[in-house]
Amino acid sequence: MRMLVAGVDSSTQSCKVEFRDIESGELVASGAAPHPPAFPPRSEQDPQAWWEAFVSVFRQARADLPADAEVRAISIAGQCHGLVALDEHGAVIRDAKLWNDTESAPELAELRVTVGDADFIRAVGSLPTAAFTIGKLAWLARHEPANFARLRYVLLPHDYLTFRLTGRRVTDRSEASGTGYFDAASGEYRLDLLAHVDGTREWLSLLPEVLEPSAAAGTVLPSIAAELGVDDTVLVGAGGGDQHASALGLGVEPGDVVYAFGTSGVVYTDSREPVYDPLGFVNGVADMNGGFLPLVCTMNAAKVTDTFARILGVDHAELDRLALQAGEDGPVLAAFLDGERTPDRPGARGLLSGITTSTTREQIARAAYEGVVLGLVEGHAHIERAGVVTNGDVIAVGGGSRSRAYTQLLADALGRDVFTADAGEATARGAALQAASVATGCDIDDVRRAWRPERFLAAQPRGDSRGRRDAYARTVAVTSLDEL
Repeated sequence: MRMLVAGVDSSTQSCKVEFRDIESGELVASGAAPHPPAFPPRSEQDPQAWWEAFVSVFRQARADLPADAEVRAISIAGQCHGLVALDEHGAVIRDAKLWNDTESAPELAELRVTVGDADFIRAVGSLPTAAFTIGKLAWLARHEPANFARLRYVLLPHDYLTFRLTGRRVTDRSEASGTGYFDAASGEYRLDLLAHVDGTREWLSLLPEVLEPSAAAGTVLPSIAAELGVDDTVLVGAGGGDQHASALGLGVEPGDVVYAFGTSGVVYTDSREPVYDPLGFVNGVADMNGGFLPLVCTMNAAKVTDTFARILGVDHAELDRLALQAGEDGPVLAAFLDGERTPDRPGARGLLSGITTSTTREQIARAAYEGVVLGLVEGHAHIERAGVVTNGDVIAVGGGSRSRAYTQLLADALGRDVFTADAGEATARGAALQAASVATGCDIDDVRRAWRPERFLAAQPRGDSRGRRDAYARTVAVTSLDEL
């Protein structure tokens, strides 16, 4: 009998499932199904669509397993921050507001004034933006009071899928620390912060229990087990946030720094100690193995190059080729196409600066990639400024990491080698890794080391690109003026 675990990545765009060998981490079967498209400023999805995509792709991949395979555990990682509002019967009240929904920016700004930025950072390790759940709760209270009155349970996207699997309302440290009302350092909810949303609620009864990294949320409900084609003794892990699971799947160690090029852009590293950035750029969130994952997230990443490929009338391979042929000169892009999270400018728009009559298609293509890269490089600088050492490997992940232009321009910007990793879908892999820890009782760090994927050199720096970084910084400064 071959023992397997399932790891799930329920992202903004799709649901991916990977079945892996419980001991080696070897990929045995996988599948993917799309989620409904959603775009800022009102970015919402029906949680039922996540469930249907999960069941569909799980059964699809399950059919590809060998006859002697037995699934022992499942864990789900998902898009962070989104608000899933449930009524007293556990039914969804309204579509979930996602991390990149910016409608709550005014409510979040008011909370920041009330609490004070410094106190917010000391309380939860991060300065919340419109992405964070607390702002979405404040939005619901103000704009949909009838729905807010019906609110009995507050879950995050991955919590909702775990709830459907097990009937239990649980979460983990990584996801809870992105809500704006959980202190990862102490492991406690900050109910005093939620009191600024509504001082009459008994908030603790609305919130999910926070489980430890290797704890089981429960077993799959019998009716759901039958639907999925598994035994009802299958364990379900606590799950986690998408980037947090990716860090597990990549085997990230302190000092390593990861650049994730997906719908959003993320740069993060691993820390054994909590991180507090007094300027509020770095989110000092928890990881999925008992430590912390200081990160900076931008709203605009691969969709920027998607947009410029469409504007230039080329496919991604041609856009990649054009960008690599551009020289050192040319325009720079502040890639805030749909507003931005870091820096916190929900009303910003993109700005292409430095165009002349000699500007070429190659230079515009380069600016598209570089606008994404340099935004994340600035985030990396903020992580280092917060006192975190990042002298290990630079690892590029996500769909954009398959682009030579992304990895080459990142190497140029940092003046460092850039690696990729043979991790498959790193987020789903990390969720499967957690499931293996839950199923076997082994320490999650031991499983992480045993499953660590091989890394490959993707790009080496070609020269000094400080001039491009300076031009980018000047362009970003102009965008802040445009919002006034």
